[in-house]
This record gives sequence, C-alpha cells and structure tokens, in this order.
Amino acid sequence: MLAVSAPGLAAGDQRWCQRVTVTFRNTGGSAATSGTVGFGTHIIGLLGTDWGTVPSSQPLPAPIAAGTARTQTYTVCVDSWRVPLGMRVDTREVTATWR
Repeated sequence: MLAVSAPGLAAGDQRWCQRVTVTFRNTGGSAATSGTVGFGTHIIGLLGTDWGTVPSSQPLPAPIAAGTARTQTYTVCVDSWRVPLGMRVDTREVTATWR
C-alpha cells in the first residue's frame, strides 16, 4: 500500500506552474517499483472562482522500498493560455498508481 501526503505547494517560475512536494509512504510488504503520480491542477480566477481542473501526470519516484518513505518535488504546469493575467493555479489533488 502506498500512502500519498497532502501536497506542499510553492510558486513556480511562471504563473501557470507550481512546485508540488509530495511524500510517498510504502506501508506494504514489497517495493513499489514503478508507477505514475496524477495531479489535479485548478485554474483560479481573480476573485477566487475555480474555472476548471486540468489533469496531468509524472513518473513515480520509484523504487520505494517496503516500510520507507520518499519525498519528491514536481514542477506541475498547465498551458499558459489557460492562466491569463490575474489568475493562478492551485494543485489540490495528488494520486498515485504503482506496481
């Protein structure tokens, strides 16, 4: 079983990017040798309106041995045209699949 922490967020180099730090804890009996991390990045308007969610994925930082944890920071970006001036991104969902 692989537990995923709540995302730690920091501003990226562009308004359409965000640095997302996640800790993966393997509580199972065998190593997670490969997998994918999924992100749900929300586009937030000037007044706080959520205009939509853009999914993306990146590789899991494998292997993660049984009984250990691993922290990884990802740069998560959406298309620049989705985030006009005055808007921002907010990555709220992080999921993981593994083998």
